[in-house]
Amino acid sequence: MTLANGLPVLILLSSLLPGLVIFLLREDSHRLRTWLNLAGAVIKLILVGVLIWGVFHEQVFETRWMLAPGLDLVLHADALSVLFVTLSTVLWLVTTVYAIGYLEGTPHRSRFFGFFSLCVTATVGLALAGNLFTFVVFYELLTLATYPLVAHKGTPEAVRGARIYLAYTLSGGVILLVGAVWLRTIAGPLEFVQGGILGDIEGLDPWALRWIFAFLIIGLGVKAALVPLHGWLPQAMVAPAPVSALLHAVAVVKAGAFGIVRVVYDVFGVEFLATLNMLPLLGAAAAVTIIYGSVRALSQDHLKKRLAYSTVSQVSYIALGTAIVGPLATIGGVVHLVHQGVMKITLFFAAGNYAENLGIHKVSEMNGVGRRMPGTTAAFTIGALGMIGIPPVAGFVSKWYLGVGAVEAGQAAWVLPVLIGSSLLNAAYFLPILYRAWFRPAPAEWPHEHPRSGRWEMPGALLWPPVITASLALLIGLFAAAPYSPLEWAQLIASREYRS
Repeated sequence: MTLANGLPVLILLSSLLPGLVIFLLREDSHRLRTWLNLAGAVIKLILVGVLIWGVFHEQVFETRWMLAPGLDLVLHADALSVLFVTLSTVLWLVTTVYAIGYLEGTPHRSRFFGFFSLCVTATVGLALAGNLFTFVVFYELLTLATYPLVAHKGTPEAVRGARIYLAYTLSGGVILLVGAVWLRTIAGPLEFVQGGILGDIEGLDPWALRWIFAFLIIGLGVKAALVPLHGWLPQAMVAPAPVSALLHAVAVVKAGAFGIVRVVYDVFGVEFLATLNMLPLLGAAAAVTIIYGSVRALSQDHLKKRLAYSTVSQVSYIALGTAIVGPLATIGGVVHLVHQGVMKITLFFAAGNYAENLGIHKVSEMNGVGRRMPGTTAAFTIGALGMIGIPPVAGFVSKWYLGVGAVEAGQAAWVLPVLIGSSLLNAAYFLPILYRAWFRPAPAEWPHEHPRSGRWEMPGALLWPPVITASLALLIGLFAAAPYSPLEWAQLIASREYRS
């Protein structure tokens, strides 16, 4: 086995093998479990670094297993997959540190971290999928791996939320499978090819392709939380904070959005799809979701539910970018895969800290928390400002390219009002939180304070992850034009997707 065909497998195994071993550990094997978690995350980061260098210089990394004639399981690295794999790998390492601190002293940690590793393995697998069949396999494995994480607390509320999540995502998976099988029967093997493959196949029925596209987008739209398929997401907020962070920033929601990008660009091809007149429908679904999610967030007093509806809105910027035919809009949508992930994971880390340290679960309980927990609240502030689109945080870069891309494509009349309206709504539900946290007087006592000794407001394993991710959100906005930045990588993807 050479590096070219072995590297994708090694990247998968770096989280799969530690996860399988962790399942077998006793609950008191804290040090070994921590070592396995961190070693796997660091090894994956190193391997992904090699992958980034190779793909940037157009080296080919592919592993292929023939399961049956014409049915191959393929792991293949291209620019888009590397962007998503890098996001997953970096945030997995940070989330692992956070989860170790968050779950200290709680039961069933071996079970949690075992499924946690399987979840990341499935996410990386679908990111590296080289064809639609492989993507569907890992897409379903991701559903099965995350269900126990959502139900981890074992309370009636947690079990109910997990069952709702499973019902939605399995139903979406079935619809996705129907669309994939239908397309396979009329178009043959469905390799992911930059620029798409269907435009080069003669004799395909345009109406069949339209229906297939609808099936695929509905199946993917469940995990991407497109309205009206989003109902599972607020219910899944009963999960522990590290799981919420994982669902919103790295795994489930982002997997759905990533799948939409794959289908539009690398199966149908965005220019061929435009001839089928299906992109306006995707754009309309994204626009409705962006505004609806923001409006619903306004009325949520529960902090994690407000953040959940914010995710419903923000992830659809990615779908919006794919619905606008043009390289600048593509850059805006694709780079938001990374920018939204970094900003949103910061917000959920901070929400977990508020709940863990002071028992704060509601926005109405956050008066004066900035002075009590300044590091956590500073990180939350950066993430929130980025979501609004305030420069120089990363969120501004995404919205700028989406807006300019809409102007370039002649679709500014409807895209710009959506972006402006969404940003105003973002401000309306985030700025009151910041005002409460920094400027309102603190209460005489907090809902459920857990005093901790030491120099910092929280243990380092809980404080540093949101500080690090908030710093990343700021740095990738400030240095957006730097070599190997998410923006430069999105530009590389767009240049290859629109290469004639």
